[in-house]
Formats: sequence, C-alpha cells, structure tokens
Amino acid sequence: MKAVRREPVDTTPLWIMRQAGRYLPEYQQIRKGKTFLEFCKNPDLAAEATLSAREVLGVDAAILFADLPTILEPLGFGLDYQPGPVIDNPFRIGSTIDDVRELEDVGEMGYVFDTVRKVRKGLPDDIPLIGFAGSPFTLASYAIEGSGSKHYIHVKTLMYSAPELWHEFSSRLARAITKYLIAQLNAGCQCVQLFDSWAGCLGPNDYREFVLPHLKSVIEQVSPHGPVINFLTGNPALLPLCAEAGGEVIGLDWRVDLADGWKMVGHDRAVQGNLEPVVLFAELPTIEARAKAVLDAAAGRPGHIFNLGHGVMPGMNPDHVKALVEIVHEHGSKTNAASDFA
Repeated sequence: MKAVRREPVDTTPLWIMRQAGRYLPEYQQIRKGKTFLEFCKNPDLAAEATLSAREVLGVDAAILFADLPTILEPLGFGLDYQPGPVIDNPFRIGSTIDDVRELEDVGEMGYVFDTVRKVRKGLPDDIPLIGFAGSPFTLASYAIEGSGSKHYIHVKTLMYSAPELWHEFSSRLARAITKYLIAQLNAGCQCVQLFDSWAGCLGPNDYREFVLPHLKSVIEQVSPHGPVINFLTGNPALLPLCAEAGGEVIGLDWRVDLADGWKMVGHDRAVQGNLEPVVLFAELPTIEARAKAVLDAAAGRPGHIFNLGHGVMPGMNPDHVKALVEIVHEHGSKTNAASDFA
C-alpha cells in the first residue's frame, strides 16, 4: 500500500496475477472434484485458495479468488465453463438493451463478499487484499463474443454498426462494475484492480471513443472508496489513454520497457509490472537476470509494484515462482537503498 501511494519502501513489493491457480499443487488439492463455478461460489474454498497461495508464495498481497465473467450472471447472461467461460446467450446485433438486466443490488454476488470477509479475517493485518473486476470493455467482449476471440468480430461489428447500443450496454456494465467494486472494498479489500484484458485489440481512436468514457466513469466513482489499479494488456500505444481513464496505479504488461511505460503514464502514478510471464519457464539465472532488469528500469522510484506482465500460466514450476519472490525482495532492497529517491 505504500507503493500504491508512491511512498518509500524497504524493498519492492510484489504479488502475481493468477497467483492462486492450476500451477500450484495446493490449489489442485482444494479444487479436486469441483467445477470451476462451484469452486468460485463456495466462500470457504475460495478463501482457502486465496490464503494458501499468499502463504505458500510469500508475496506481499493476496488477490481475491474469483473470475471476471461471473458478474454477467446477475445481468441475465448464462455462464458456463468448457473449460473456459462460455456465454450461451451473447449480446449481438439485433439485441436490445432490455435484454440486459440493470444490477440494482449486488446481493446476487454475495458469495464474493463472503469470501472477502473470510480472507480478511485469515490474513495478517499487514497484508492487503486486492479485489478485482473486468473492465466494461473486457466484460462486454465476453458477453458479445460468447467466448474467447482472436479478432473480436462481433464486438467490433456492434461498436461500428450500432454505436448508441454499444454505449448503452457499456454504461450498464460500468454501473454494475462500480457497485461490485465498491462492495468489495466495503467488505474488506484494501485495493481493487480493473482488468482490461482484451482492450489491446483496439487502436487509439476506437479506445478513446468506445472504452475511455466508461472506464473513466468506473474509476472516478470507485477511487473515493479505495485505490484502483488500472491494468491494460496487449497494446502499449494505448497506455497514455489508459492513464487518462484514471487509477492510482497503472498496470504495465511485458510489451513495453518499464521505464518507458512509466514515462508514458506519468511519474505522478504508481506502476505495476512487468516481467514476461514465460520467463518463469526458464532456468533460475535467467529469471534472476530478467527480474533484476525490471527492477533496474524502475530505478528505485517510489511507486513500483513488481508483478508479471500478465498471469501465471498452467504448468509453471511453483518453485520458480517462489524463487522470483525471493529474488525481487533481495534485489529490490538493494535497488531501493541505492536509489536517488531513497
């Protein structure tokens, strides 16, 4: 939280996106015999996954175990996992805004807030809990495409052919996301992250017209309740616009040098990132060298939270993830101590 506020730290803090996941044997044991949705909707199990990952890895924050598309269910979308998320009634050309419910009450997501309270009770007082949600664009993409996509044909067709409907839909999503994140903070999270996992498919003009107003609306309303990490992946050219949308912290993926990315979003923001996730499949000397390069790029400037440029991948060696934590803490203390900002 000191790094979020751009205050000096003894060493660079880190957490890892998808830190509770299939690569961890502890997670596999907890998940055994249950579907993903059953797991997400069981606060005892979701809390155990959140807490065990934080403890096993020794990271400086816990990230809530949940999933991005689950908030689409109370909006009227049928969600299943096969194994990835699939929407059985996607929102397409020909749909109307009346096909989407307005989220009047976040009570249908109560299992998430129960998980938050259980995790907060189980965490040490000095370890923050990070909540999260998908951004309006990323959730819209799930709802419109119906599953993962390479070209986002249905999304872009709706944007270009029915812009008024796009904005109505995005506004409805933005209102739901805002309520959802504020409820997570009220339940016990210290910080929340907005994932724009799919917005990298857009050019700057489309991002400015179709994404920026709705993302900015969410962040402006959530930030008074707790700090927001605004994470975009896939297109560094969008970083200035991403920063314009707001957020106390801007997440950087691995496609940009951290020093360059920080300059693009402004040194008046904290940044998070940005080791290439696949580096963790390499041998330990390579992991150490690449992690140190990220720390050197941050140069000890207050406000750097170390993370991968996106999530941990299945099949990754958990010992390499644990080693990364030790490497960052060791070299981060040296980098911060030797910094001109110390």
